[in-house]
Amino acid sequence: MTDTLQTSTTFLEIVKSRRSMRDFRSDSVPDKVIEAVFGAAQGAPSNCNTQPWFVHVVTGETLDQLRTELPGKFAAGEIALDFPYDGKYEGVYKERQYASAAALYDALGIAREQKAERNAWFMRNFRFFDAPAVAFFTLPTGFGLREACDLGMYAQTVMLGLTAHGLGSCPQTALAFLANVIRPTLGLGDHEQLMFGMSFGYPTETAVNEVRTDRAQLEDVVTFHR
Repeated sequence: MTDTLQTSTTFLEIVKSRRSMRDFRSDSVPDKVIEAVFGAAQGAPSNCNTQPWFVHVVTGETLDQLRTELPGKFAAGEIALDFPYDGKYEGVYKERQYASAAALYDALGIAREQKAERNAWFMRNFRFFDAPAVAFFTLPTGFGLREACDLGMYAQTVMLGLTAHGLGSCPQTALAFLANVIRPTLGLGDHEQLMFGMSFGYPTETAVNEVRTDRAQLEDVVTFHR
């Protein structure tokens, strides 16, 4: 019972400590750690065990090339996605979206009227927040909502694994806006489509990495039928 309690406590601590990090040290992540994390994530569930995901982990010169190229392409409006996305929400979902942005920019000390400063910060998405590694997650061409759910469970397992190893991560749908640049750089074939990217590495001890967004209460999302 003691071992079970310790295991559950450790797991809950990992879940609670995971959050999106947006500033990273330049220290490289050892290959054996990356392989351990993504290898463990292969245990994630999927519909009928189809495991409908591909992952491209990018470091070194290839990452530097993307870090240099992506900001200019986005600024020039050279945008193309493999999957549709409009980011428009209503009601409580819109409120949560705004609250998340407010928490981030408050931590950065950027007021709402400082549009240029906010845009400059947003553009850091395309430099991967200085992370030494990025993972791009793709689905087989023609796959959709069901498989996207599977990919989400896989990606969450990756993020928890990174947290367990003292690393931070930031899942970024923004990176999917430049599939037209990322695909040829990574040599992605027609058999896969880019869903999103995730920057990861060792986080810095800065205010932006201490941002925690509010979460809905249990009773707001879970209904018990007894």
